[in-house]
Amino acid sequence: MVPLSVLDLSVVTTGTKPAAALRNSIDLARHVDGLGYVRYWLAEHHNLASVASPAPDLMIGQIAAVTKNIRVGSGGVMLPNHAPLMVAERFKMLEALFPGRIDLGLGRAPGTDGATAYALRSRLDAREGDDFLERLHELTLWETRDFPPGHPYNNVVAMPDDTPLPPIWLLGSSDYSSELAAQVGMGFAFAHHFASYDAVDALTNYRRRFKPSGWRSAPHAILAIAAVAAETDAEAEKLASSMDLNRLRRDRGQYLPLPSVEEALAYPYTDAERASIARNRSRLFVGSPATVMQKLEPMIAASEPNELMIITAVYDHGARKKSYSLLADAFGLGKRVAA
Repeated sequence: MVPLSVLDLSVVTTGTKPAAALRNSIDLARHVDGLGYVRYWLAEHHNLASVASPAPDLMIGQIAAVTKNIRVGSGGVMLPNHAPLMVAERFKMLEALFPGRIDLGLGRAPGTDGATAYALRSRLDAREGDDFLERLHELTLWETRDFPPGHPYNNVVAMPDDTPLPPIWLLGSSDYSSELAAQVGMGFAFAHHFASYDAVDALTNYRRRFKPSGWRSAPHAILAIAAVAAETDAEAEKLASSMDLNRLRRDRGQYLPLPSVEEALAYPYTDAERASIARNRSRLFVGSPATVMQKLEPMIAASEPNELMIITAVYDHGARKKSYSLLADAFGLGKRVAA
């Protein structure tokens, strides 16, 4: 069975304020650490009423401090929002404090709207266009120290200088990041839960074109998917109704807190809205553990991920923990922990 990981957005609901959502993330991390999940990643989003955490590095430290075995990382740091030196310093610090348990996942999107992106970057250098590749190169140079002779950064050291950067992962929802991750020899995580690009193609191309590097000797592909599991298909469908309405609103540019099941079931959907929800269900796996496994198996077999990363954004925190427990049992995580 493929190993399981968690992607967490610290989801704010109509009944859970942002501060409580952050505490729920810490509680969930403890829970899945005991279940045998191998990785717990936090996302970076800004100015979204539905996401409590804009700073994954802060959450990583909090979660790593209260867990024992699980790797904790960013899914991801939106590199264009940050000076590469700052990213290097913060993740070297995390690696120093929690050696061997930190991941540095990087994304190239802003994780927000245009005005907020400008506010985040207005004090940075005024480079125009997509400068992700340039920033990635600079970030790696803080580790390799291969700045050209005479470059002013040769006199700058990213502290703590006795600690390496943690493993770097490139995140993506298209073929761009899969190609880049393969070329530079880094790990790759594909966001199936919101991608329009084919996951099988992205992961297959990444493995086929991977070039070993000082960062990684062999490819490692993570497939990130959205899933909701419950004891029965009917119960899972009820839980997923919140995600259905939330997705419908997001497609309209309405980034509201996650609605309750009661609100979602009472919503007067039009035929067009129901059709939109049906299309979005191709990115969401819902049902009992057996049903979810049946739906997932063809994609896992075709894409052959090294790891499956699951995001479960349901209204009730207890139901979310239960979903991860049921999936852990379905994938045999308890047996692996016992062994």
